[in-house]
Amino acid sequence: MTSNRDRSPVAVVGLSFRLPGARGESLWQALLAGRDLVSAVDSDRWTQDSLLHPNKSEPGTSYTFAAGSIGDVAGFDAGFFGISPREAEQMDPQQRLLLEMAWEAFEQAGIPPSSMRGSRCGVYVGLSSVDYAYRRADDLGAIDSTTMTGGAGSIAANRISYVFDLHGPSMVIDTACSSSLVAMHLAAQALRGGECSLALAGGVTVLATPTVFTEFSRQRGLAPDGRCKPFAAAADGTGISEGVGLVLLERLSDAQRNGHEVLALVRGSATNQDGASNGPTAPNGPSQERVIRQALASAGLSPAEVDAVEAHGTGTTLGDPIEAQALLATYGQGREEGEPLRLGAIKSNLGHTQAAAGVAGVIKMALAMRHGVLPKTLHLDQPTPHVDWEAGAVELLSEAQPWEAGERPRRAGVSSFGISGTNAHLILEEAPAKESAAEGLSGKPAEGEPGEQAPPMVAIPLPLSAKGEDALRDQALRLAAHLQSNPELDPTDVGFSLATTRAKLPHRATAIGKDREELLGALGAQAAGEPHSGLLKGRAGTGKFAFVFPGQGSQYINMGLRLYRSEVRFRETVDRCAAALSSELGCDIRDLLFPAPPDAEMTVISPRSGRANKTPADRAVNARAVCSAICVYRSNPNSNRRPNT
Repeated sequence: MTSNRDRSPVAVVGLSFRLPGARGESLWQALLAGRDLVSAVDSDRWTQDSLLHPNKSEPGTSYTFAAGSIGDVAGFDAGFFGISPREAEQMDPQQRLLLEMAWEAFEQAGIPPSSMRGSRCGVYVGLSSVDYAYRRADDLGAIDSTTMTGGAGSIAANRISYVFDLHGPSMVIDTACSSSLVAMHLAAQALRGGECSLALAGGVTVLATPTVFTEFSRQRGLAPDGRCKPFAAAADGTGISEGVGLVLLERLSDAQRNGHEVLALVRGSATNQDGASNGPTAPNGPSQERVIRQALASAGLSPAEVDAVEAHGTGTTLGDPIEAQALLATYGQGREEGEPLRLGAIKSNLGHTQAAAGVAGVIKMALAMRHGVLPKTLHLDQPTPHVDWEAGAVELLSEAQPWEAGERPRRAGVSSFGISGTNAHLILEEAPAKESAAEGLSGKPAEGEPGEQAPPMVAIPLPLSAKGEDALRDQALRLAAHLQSNPELDPTDVGFSLATTRAKLPHRATAIGKDREELLGALGAQAAGEPHSGLLKGRAGTGKFAFVFPGQGSQYINMGLRLYRSEVRFRETVDRCAAALSSELGCDIRDLLFPAPPDAEMTVISPRSGRANKTPADRAVNARAVCSAICVYRSNPNSNRRPNT
């Protein structure tokens, strides 16, 4: 029986990935344009000429090395993560990529990674290949302590926990192709159960050796052109790929309280096993039906309340028909006329990313909800004739279709079925609409409340930080490109995010300008290592800083009110000071800081004489005393000494 706690929503608040031919925003552009991202494995991974035997199935050879490749996996800034060059060389590139993606996921969520130290953040990583360890053992002819930890699959999640000092559950899941979706399922359960406060979940696969190619070629299960053709009559085998993806999960209630942007919700999920079916590696239709129904029950939904499914869709002649029949028997039933289930698969664009396949599907559907479009499935000439498509209301996405918001939230199922026999299904739901109360976070006063007229912005700062000069220049280059490719972005918002949601690293640079053009000029100078009038550079010190307010605040009425409403830490500090000073002053300092309209008479009690003061001079004296008191109290909030007024 499913409890309400089991059904409590889990929010996706951050995501990071590196997938074939795409990273960041370029993935959505590729999906929207229907681009084929399969190319070939980098030639420097292994010597391919001696292993490539087209149209042959000789042991140890492959008839294709066409694949989805993420390119360079050796470029790793070991010093950034405090890892020695020797240890980094022994580390599986999958571990290196996961460290980078963890950092990016935190920052994408607006959480400085350094703030996570000592937190109960969990790590759940899907990983099923340790080919790099075998390769290093062959190259070195021996194994030492660094090769053991660098190549062990179990270390992948724990490496993240160690480097970021995370104290929540940390584990690696290996269920083959379904690993990353099982990892997300377990992470969501842990969050609902209170085992952790945040959770990184996802998976990774790097093609370090040709083993997967040669084995699938031997079984004739590899598509000759390396392309997955999900549910197509032309399907002729799977296409091998690599990739990495992580999502940062948080209980929805916590995400809303912490002000984190919600990208999507994990509404429900389930896993099961084929058991003793028609073979240990063959898919099982009844088990797939059961896991879908279990996920729907977990979410408290009916099949008709889900709009689309991101299929496992490997393009095999055996697996695709079994999966399609399971979808027809579940999601295809009881739907309204003209509202079929839409069915697609990202594997048609980039191949089968194996242990990262499930999280790749989740990322695709989260982007589709955000942009309101269901991308097309490639290589779909005709639907496979091995499926009775009339048995249910299921429609293949042979073309992109709009996915508009309606009366209920948009939802999508994501399937991932492991060659291990472990199946997973997850139901993703669009993020809830932001509540009107969240307007306070934007700095805008609530309707009907007295506001303030902010002074005009004379300069916009874009702060950057890095651990080295080269990285700082690279950051400036990427930020300039981001601003140029997204002209709708407000530079003020960008500057705010950079200042409040990024790690504060030693090497600093700040581009300053009145508009986009001036900022781009300063960023270009930083990227080129040239001086610029709108560029400040330096290296951060290690001392502590204190901000002292001199008591000035009379430029305009209610100065600071917007800051009080929009900044939680400032508001908490003022409230704490108000409570501490109330008996000393005989009034609430918030009445002094944020007075009534200028023409209203205001009574202030002098803290020294106890008499009522109504003159502007008296109010100014008291306001300065209060500001000084706030400074003293803030500098040592745990002191038992009363503030000196």
